[in-house]
Amino acid sequence: MIHAYQVVVAAPYVAALVLLAIPGYRIGAIANVAASGLTFAAGLWLVFGERSVGDYAIVDEFNIVFITINTLVGFTTALFSASYIGHEIETGRLTPASLRFYHAMFQAMMGSMNLALVANNIGLMWVGLELATLITVVMVGLYRTPQAIEAAWKYFILASVGISLAFFGTILIYLAGQPALGEGVPAMTWSLLQAAAGRMDPAILDLAFIFLLIGYGTKVGLAPLHAWLPDAHAEGPTPISAVLSGLLLNVALYALLRFKMIVAGQPAALDPGPIMIVMGLVSLIFAAFMLYQRRDIKRLFAYSSIEHMGLMVFAFGMGGPLANFAGLLHMAMHSLTKSGIFFGVGHIAQAKGSQRIADIKGLSVTHPRLAVAFALAVFAISGLPPFGVFASEFLILTTTFAREPWLALLPAFGLLVGFGALLMRLQDTIFGEPVGPAHRVDASSVPMVLHLLLVLAAGIYLPPALVAWFRRAAELLG
Repeated sequence: MIHAYQVVVAAPYVAALVLLAIPGYRIGAIANVAASGLTFAAGLWLVFGERSVGDYAIVDEFNIVFITINTLVGFTTALFSASYIGHEIETGRLTPASLRFYHAMFQAMMGSMNLALVANNIGLMWVGLELATLITVVMVGLYRTPQAIEAAWKYFILASVGISLAFFGTILIYLAGQPALGEGVPAMTWSLLQAAAGRMDPAILDLAFIFLLIGYGTKVGLAPLHAWLPDAHAEGPTPISAVLSGLLLNVALYALLRFKMIVAGQPAALDPGPIMIVMGLVSLIFAAFMLYQRRDIKRLFAYSSIEHMGLMVFAFGMGGPLANFAGLLHMAMHSLTKSGIFFGVGHIAQAKGSQRIADIKGLSVTHPRLAVAFALAVFAISGLPPFGVFASEFLILTTTFAREPWLALLPAFGLLVGFGALLMRLQDTIFGEPVGPAHRVDASSVPMVLHLLLVLAAGIYLPPALVAWFRRAAELLG
């Protein structure tokens, strides 16, 4: 019998092989959408299906949240890409052959991320993230410009260092689990490791978590481990920027949280919470100030992603049912909003022929519908009501204030600084005097509008079933 989680992992890999053999980019784009739709359908089936735990795969309330978001954004990104990518051929930035490679690698990247999310084996989780990293490196350098090649190499070097440190941390977890679980697969099975955490050596767990935090923290984009992220966002194709910001950062965070659950099961081990709080706050405040200096619109929103990932790490560091609930909700809202923003950035790049903020002015005059959608997306990511990002940020701040009133001032300060930066940098984009060309936008606006509607709906009303689901996932985090 085939299980839905097997389809979630296998379908993208099978699609990648098929897409390599499809010569026409239009047919390839349609097949890419179809494969992503099948994966999304399997992800939805998991929500209503039975939970399962095996030696190599696990399906619980926690990872289903990430899988659902991953498959949804993967599907909408494929839809956006199908209409966007043809423009890249028309402008000569890509060839039909490179586009065939792009579609195949897109599916392979989605399959690798899903593998990491489904894996109950900590080694298999690392393999999934490593594969996603290597594929993303290739995708970042797809345009073959000097800037793209440089960004790809920077990403490869820094991400490889991070993933190597995470590998060493994974080995240490295995060594800590051996006395309690024996050698082999049991000592690498996450569910067994979590159950046996109280019998593990706390000193080894402490050391392991430090390596894992630095290693996976590099993939999350936490400051000062973030240097690869702005370049990768700026130089890669816009659909890949959407996947990087909306999905890959989440998968790395997911892996870190899985290991946090193991370490938290040993009372004598180091408390991961304070370390995560500090790193989260540093990332949030640092990125908020860096927003003021950005001149490239994709780099601007790359630093916005660092800011919001910092807020998530802060929330999960605070811990407890409410803070974990708020962190999961913010993860979902950020993924939908930020990927929608990058869809909008793709539209803007087509309309103005540039990513430089100085070249993007007066969209309300030249492209009024795009201006409205993009302004709403910026308002959403800035945390303004009634969007879902406001709800999650408000919940994080109020939860923190209830437990540590003075500590709540720091994330509030960072969010206000970031809000001011986005308004200052982007007001001319919408309302300024038009400059430069005003080309027609061919890319579909449906994915962007869909994401905005979902984030707006979440900010107005969260269905009780969704709240209960996220609450159960938050309880698993401890």
